[in-house]
Amino acid sequence: MSDHLFHKDLFRPLAARMRPKDLDGFFGQAHLVRPAKPLREAIDNGALHSMILWGPPGVGKTTLARLIARSTDANFEIISAVLSGVKEIRSAIANAKEQRDLRVKKTVLFVDEVHRFNKSQQDAFLPFVEDGTLVFVGATTENPAFELNNALLSRCRVYVLKSLNQDDIETVIVKAMTDKEAGLGQRDLQLDDQARRLLSSAADGDARRALNLLEIASDLATQHESKRVIDKKTIEQVLVGDTRRFDKGGEYFYDQISALHKSVRGSSPDAAIYWLCRMLDGGCDPIYIARRLVRMAAEDIGNADPRALQIAMNAWDAQTRLGSPEGELALAQATIFLAVAAKSNATYSAFKTVMREIRSLPSYEVPKHLRNASTQLMRELDYGRDYRYAHDEENAYAAGEQYLPDELVGRQYYFPTDNGLEKKIGEKLTFLRNMDERAKNQ
Repeated sequence: MSDHLFHKDLFRPLAARMRPKDLDGFFGQAHLVRPAKPLREAIDNGALHSMILWGPPGVGKTTLARLIARSTDANFEIISAVLSGVKEIRSAIANAKEQRDLRVKKTVLFVDEVHRFNKSQQDAFLPFVEDGTLVFVGATTENPAFELNNALLSRCRVYVLKSLNQDDIETVIVKAMTDKEAGLGQRDLQLDDQARRLLSSAADGDARRALNLLEIASDLATQHESKRVIDKKTIEQVLVGDTRRFDKGGEYFYDQISALHKSVRGSSPDAAIYWLCRMLDGGCDPIYIARRLVRMAAEDIGNADPRALQIAMNAWDAQTRLGSPEGELALAQATIFLAVAAKSNATYSAFKTVMREIRSLPSYEVPKHLRNASTQLMRELDYGRDYRYAHDEENAYAAGEQYLPDELVGRQYYFPTDNGLEKKIGEKLTFLRNMDERAKNQ
């Protein structure tokens, strides 16, 4: 039996074994690492600086940090914010000091998922970044502007890593299939074109995901003559129950719901249904989407088409009653209706304006004629006196009556648009205001 069967690399996942050995083999981030780019220049010149690597999972943040350390002959320390605490931080800093003092060697300290560290933990790195004990490299899938302390962020340069395109993913797959040392090259496997395209598409820009799926597929390969073949059917078998990248609490979540909301607001039914399906395909809770559709109906459509709110509520009810996948069609129907409906944010704008004023102005008294006179004492205090019952007036409208506090008489908050039903609402309000003016002049 050959010795290679017991090589330690065989027990490592394919994705770990296929990490590139140098920057030239690093795929998908040409905007950062190709020659003449600032980061590549800094690495080539040994001018390391602390940085934050921000990007989705599987795009090479950890690999890039390792390559930075290797390319500059620096010591590499890695800690995970999920698994590490004060003890691990102190140990990493102590090792960095030892490398500096005894070996005159820089240390690259890589902190994976740095956004999971709290403020005090993030602050613990600051003195050692400032005095040059270590070069801090943090990796995060979340927006650093929201998740990292300003003090740490100000001492680091942020580099954005992008999802790999399908060509890059296919290149990674082909390399893994042919590499006889670290990859699957010794297993005499064949990957047909359809399977490769399906696999690269399912990876959704994530190289690690692509390699993990490929490794599973390699164990399910079927024998065809002298070779074992990974075909389309094999990949489909691996993908059963699998979902695309969708971080339910992170950046992708908010990006996609934002895209859905803005597509509805922008009256693009095609984009709206696309983002709805992306979120459902990624595992988003349909009830969350239903709640957001109700919000869209009230915020962006309002009285331009009051049916929108009812349709959104009906979709929520349908999803609650039927569950998935049956109820999801109701969400799709509501999404398309909201997208094509007449738009108005007049209600939303009025609400925001009034709430802002209420918080900044005094608590004005209710005019006496609007107060409820339920007791004799209240009547003696003129509560409800001179109140005009609108139904007894012409057009069921008490022309010239005052309903706002004395200090706000004449204030207008609601400005209906000319869209949909709101055009009729605007015309009615103009008619009523003209009645008010005539009443004042009498």
